[in-house]
Amino acid sequence: MNRLVFLIYTMIILGSILMAVNIGLYSVFIRKLNVQGRWSEKRFLLFVPLVLILLFFIGYILIMILGNPDILTALILFGGSIFVFLMITLTTRIADRISHNEELRSALSAAEQANAAKSVFLSNMSHDIRTPLNAIIGYTNLARASDLSPAESKQYFEKIGVSGQHLLELINDILEMSRIESGKLELDPVPADIVSRFSAACGMFSVQMSEKNIDYSIDTSSVSDRYAMFDPKLLNRILTNLLSNAYKFTPEHGSVSAVLRQTGSNGITAGYEISVKDSGIGMSPEFASRIFDAFERERTSTISGIQGTGLGMAITKKIVDLMDGSVKVLTDQGKGTEFVVDLSFVISAPVEEDKALCPDGKCPDYSGKKVLLVDDMEINREIAKMMLEKMRFSVDIACDGKEAVEKASSGAVYDIILMDIQMPQMDGYAATKAIRSLDDPRASSVPIIALTANAFTEDRARSQAAGMNGHVSKPIEPGELKSVLADLLG
Repeated sequence: MNRLVFLIYTMIILGSILMAVNIGLYSVFIRKLNVQGRWSEKRFLLFVPLVLILLFFIGYILIMILGNPDILTALILFGGSIFVFLMITLTTRIADRISHNEELRSALSAAEQANAAKSVFLSNMSHDIRTPLNAIIGYTNLARASDLSPAESKQYFEKIGVSGQHLLELINDILEMSRIESGKLELDPVPADIVSRFSAACGMFSVQMSEKNIDYSIDTSSVSDRYAMFDPKLLNRILTNLLSNAYKFTPEHGSVSAVLRQTGSNGITAGYEISVKDSGIGMSPEFASRIFDAFERERTSTISGIQGTGLGMAITKKIVDLMDGSVKVLTDQGKGTEFVVDLSFVISAPVEEDKALCPDGKCPDYSGKKVLLVDDMEINREIAKMMLEKMRFSVDIACDGKEAVEKASSGAVYDIILMDIQMPQMDGYAATKAIRSLDDPRASSVPIIALTANAFTEDRARSQAAGMNGHVSKPIEPGELKSVLADLLG
């Protein structure tokens, strides 16, 4: 009899312990469901089983203290604890499997959306790249004709140049959007005159606006704190995108205004508002809500002939966000559009503005100066050589980095070296380091300019780290090359 009593109480104690474990397991299960966001509206249903298990556990305790249990009662209670444990375990596994399946469905949906976005991207790129390429190839074939007049030749080459510039802008937009999305675009704030930078960026559009008979105005009269810490290149990109849109979508004899206002100051930081307003075709409310999405362009017969990547406003929004600012669009279809950008910058002491902000466009004369041009691509060498010879340079050629080092160490005296980066045998970085380590102090200290298609900020930093004195991106912009040469040679 004693053995039977011992067995009964053993099963009841074990059943009590297992029921306590069940309470813990079910509590964990409830917390997991709450974290995953399920049962938000009928959460009380989850607690009903928990209450029943608690009552079951209290029953164990009361039977042990007050009752006189028999073997049948002990078996029922112990079996009940095992049953509850199995049910909780099974329910947890089912819930985990459902959660896993939902994650798989979400991942599949995300992959399908990414694939659809990729298809849209490739479709847009196919169209947008082929459009300027078609013009370049078409006008090149026309320009080959032998019976062209000088006026016709000039017209064809101008159109080839415009299409080439459009293709370059498209590639730049794609690369910049990719850098922004990957988090590689960073601010590089420097003390600068925001009024001068704003006026210079807006002034670049004066000739275009005049040719289209657009009434164009620039106003910075309300700015009192004109010196601030900001990234001039990214501010310039914002203005270029906004003004380019205003120019493209405003018909002849319309109006465009660019205004920089100061919205406040606390002595440490100042608020600035940029407004670019036009009297152009405006946008529909539906499209205005998507204007800052990548590759969005309103498809209407009114603007079907206007080229654009559909990335400019998306890039603008990303840059403004990076600056902790805001941008909004006010538009009325058929009446015009206004973009308003609000920014806040730390006020700085007055600084002297870069002379390159106002280039005079004259071709400098470097007669008597000798340059070593290093590039492995023949067509690149030809283009750069013609540019340099127009500036009266004496040009020597090297076809790779190894040959450049050999020429620099041969005793030849160069006033400057233009160095490509990606080349066989020895790249531009290695060649620059080798030249900087030469024993001849004149050869080792010659100014070296990176002349490369590597155009990002980190590429410029790497050029500087290798010992280069300047960086010019390809395709070569004559004004940029002249500016860098002027800084190094005077």
